[in-house]
Amino acid sequence: MVVGPDWKGQTPDGIKKVFRSSTQFSAVAYRTQLFNAEDMPNVEKVQAGYKVQPLSAYLHQPAPPAAPAINFPKIDKELVKENFFEYLDFALQFAPAGPEEKEIRAKLASIGIGPGKTFDFKDLSLAHKIEVGSGMKNGEKKVEENVAAVGKDVNGWRVASAFGDRDFYHGNWLLRATAAKAGIYGNDAAEAMYPMTKSLPNKEPLDGSKHKYTVTFAAGQFPPVNAFWSVTMYDGKTQLLVENPINRYLINSPMLPGLKKNDDGSLTLYIQHDSPGSEKESNWLPAPDGPIYLVMRLYWPTDKSPSILNDTWNPPPVIQVQ
Repeated sequence: MVVGPDWKGQTPDGIKKVFRSSTQFSAVAYRTQLFNAEDMPNVEKVQAGYKVQPLSAYLHQPAPPAAPAINFPKIDKELVKENFFEYLDFALQFAPAGPEEKEIRAKLASIGIGPGKTFDFKDLSLAHKIEVGSGMKNGEKKVEENVAAVGKDVNGWRVASAFGDRDFYHGNWLLRATAAKAGIYGNDAAEAMYPMTKSLPNKEPLDGSKHKYTVTFAAGQFPPVNAFWSVTMYDGKTQLLVENPINRYLINSPMLPGLKKNDDGSLTLYIQHDSPGSEKESNWLPAPDGPIYLVMRLYWPTDKSPSILNDTWNPPPVIQVQ
């Protein structure tokens, strides 16, 4: 059962777990593993079994009064820059402050930002507008710098545990913003680890318009997980998936039977914009014609060696093809 921050009811019989959202809005993402194209009917059966219902329906009771309609402000990528504080005022009314937020909420309230308040940026003096704009720009720079620096560098990959709940962040707003910027909706380390890279081990940026690359897993040294692993390609500028002629956006462990191993049992992935040729295309992860952003995902990583959780397994480096 998923409940809001103010829920004080009794947990009904049959409910094994209660997730308490820290805000009045919640989002749920269902993930159903597909092993291959022939497995789709099984996936459809699993998906048909998912069901969401209000607690009243679960208890076969009359529904409570409907929640009042919410007048969401219009938003797009340009308006969010111009009206950021308007959106912040709107959002905070649905996010009760936790103990770790009292100080920062008081600071925001002192300049007219918070639930029920209206911070009108356009009404500020020019000097104040410059100061606020400068502060926002510096804040964004801090977040971007921390994305590149969080965790540790392992063979050119950034390996970090930047995701968690309110207790995990404990008021570390920079880490929380870093996690959202690097990959919003991430799981905590016990659920998944996300090595990510935009560069070679020597810090040279990955660029599909200039070079070809490989990633090779040694024999018997695939990512150690209890579930599955994947390597996903993103555009380095937009962090979106890359359109390509074979409609392939990742290579993952369920695909292993269709991949070609080297004579020594190792597995090489070909990271490049153009096809490496028919002999190697099964192992091709198409790259953009420009900056590359690679994310490796280890779902339910093993907690016993070898493990990424205790540094006894490391992601292999990205190698530039000469």
